[in-house]
Amino acid sequence: MKKLLFLSLLSFILCQGETHAQEMPADSGVFLLHKFQQHIGKETYKVYNYKDQKKYVVDFKFVDRGSPVPLKATIKVNPVGDPLELVIKGSTSRFSSVNDSIAIKGNTAFLRVNDSSTTKSIQSNTFPIAGYSPATVQQLLLKYWNKEKQPENIKTLPFGALQIKKDGTDNLTFNGKSLTFNRYLISGLIWGNELVWTDVKGRLICILTIDAEGDKTEMMREEYESLLPQLINRAAGYGMAAFAKAAPAPKASNGIIAIKGGNIIDVETGFAFPNGVLIIEDGKIRGVHKASVFPIPKGATVIDATGKTIMPGLWDMHSHFEQTEWGPAYLAAGVTTVRDCGNELGFIDAIRNAIDGGKGIGPKILMAGIIDGKGPMSLGIIQADTKEEAIKAVDTYKAKGFDQIKVYSSVKPAILKVICDEAHKQSLTVTGHIPNGMNLKAGVDSGMNMVNHLQYVYSLMKRNADRSINFDDSLSKATIKFIKDHKTVIDPTIGVYDLSLRDVKSDITKMEPAFYTLPLPLQTQFANTGEDSATHARFLPMLNSMKVLVKKLYDEGVPIVAGTDMGFPGFSVARELELYVEGGLTPAQALKTATIIPAQVMSLGAKTGSISQGKNADIIIVDGNPLSNISAVRNIKVIIKGGKVYDPVVLHKMVGFSK
Repeated sequence: MKKLLFLSLLSFILCQGETHAQEMPADSGVFLLHKFQQHIGKETYKVYNYKDQKKYVVDFKFVDRGSPVPLKATIKVNPVGDPLELVIKGSTSRFSSVNDSIAIKGNTAFLRVNDSSTTKSIQSNTFPIAGYSPATVQQLLLKYWNKEKQPENIKTLPFGALQIKKDGTDNLTFNGKSLTFNRYLISGLIWGNELVWTDVKGRLICILTIDAEGDKTEMMREEYESLLPQLINRAAGYGMAAFAKAAPAPKASNGIIAIKGGNIIDVETGFAFPNGVLIIEDGKIRGVHKASVFPIPKGATVIDATGKTIMPGLWDMHSHFEQTEWGPAYLAAGVTTVRDCGNELGFIDAIRNAIDGGKGIGPKILMAGIIDGKGPMSLGIIQADTKEEAIKAVDTYKAKGFDQIKVYSSVKPAILKVICDEAHKQSLTVTGHIPNGMNLKAGVDSGMNMVNHLQYVYSLMKRNADRSINFDDSLSKATIKFIKDHKTVIDPTIGVYDLSLRDVKSDITKMEPAFYTLPLPLQTQFANTGEDSATHARFLPMLNSMKVLVKKLYDEGVPIVAGTDMGFPGFSVARELELYVEGGLTPAQALKTATIIPAQVMSLGAKTGSISQGKNADIIIVDGNPLSNISAVRNIKVIIKGGKVYDPVVLHKMVGFSK
């Protein structure tokens, strides 16, 4: 009965103020929606003026790789811009939805979130907003913030808080005329910062954000669509520069660092060198010695690693560097090198250049340029359906200094062969998805050197009724032999399946012990990721078989490289290694998949990937012994990259983690 009374009151409040109002002529606006810079939909809003309020009616919809993502919203404000109501229902990504109603009357907010209803007393500087979308709500949020004289914090409904900061201005040329846009940072709405631009009248022009599944998303006012590439490129530089300024990492005064007293892991042999001294000079490893016989060089910066483990930095061979916050987050988790498997060309190029040039904080980035085919499932703006388009795409990436080509799911079989041939001609390898209509064997026969995601191997194996793999069947054995004979590199990304198919009622800290140190938007995102208990149970035999499949492939000499495809920023590399060990790899073997093997398959084994004289000094110091307990790689105490020493706590706090 109380719930019915509450809903009746909420309905009355939502309707009041309009019943006898005289509607005025409508205004409207359009934002074009993008993912990875590809135009995939639009948001249209109309404004209805009443005597005592304005009503904004929003229709938001995009199609992401064939999946519609529709959203409807209505927001009402009084004549001076104070919020009165937000009703929002629909999808915020392919895998998430929202259904909220918020009504404000005086100092009380009436809230309905899905099937749960409540009331809340509110104070000044409070605004209703339900995430990154729609853009219209953010436009009204900015106007409200300015009206309230730019308060330090805005409390948000149904929960949370955000901060807005004026970050500067950008002067651009549009249709031969000079334009000035105001640039803002909004934090607390997503993980990290949104970059937002308005014109001098306060109209929203552009939002660079991430959607509810963590993918880069752009919302651009329709008439300024042509300016989007410039804003994306500038955004990368702004984000990296802010981190470099916030936490400059100290260098050794004379270029020499001595790490003493720790156990040094040789990942190539799987053994540890006890009580060693590691000498680093100008970002290179100059020697590995016994502490008892080697004196510390005079003037060296000394790091005492007694009782700890010294090892090469970790690699993530399936990164998507969706926002600048990934840089500090990766380093804080001990990840010193990543392979970005598909991004906006201008954005990732600018990020890499900033980090390499000392103007940003993050891991070494190797770039795999994504090419897709045209069609309803396409991703990104670099697409090829003809031989000429394929060759041009490969050559564009080569000219930009990319390390590899990544093919995506809509590439046509004949075009895959052209891409691979041109890539090999340009001394590039090819990785990626197996295109639709093909299987792994056909992809490898067309020239693919590497394959992302274990699902493409799993699909060729003989499976039992419960979805587990029958490893004794001749079909399964033939599949593994084919991969071995072709020296195909496999990037399993088991953690993706582990996370997406987890039991949402289970304790998520068993999967990610640091879960409650994550920024609140990430906690909210991951807490709702997974399946019901019955679905989890149905797919558990498949998940367990995938772990064993990694072991079977590794034992046959197939190069396995640890990759995450995002997940918990930085931390998911450790989770990937834990899953490999659960499948039967020793900790020493698992460590190789995230150190020396990636370096070797990317033709960098002579420069990095292990601790030996002359190699790059990408080093981490951890508590515990990862050779006996793989989870010790989570206990990062010191990171060294490029001759700079980083504190993981400082890096994590820089991007919103609690420690």
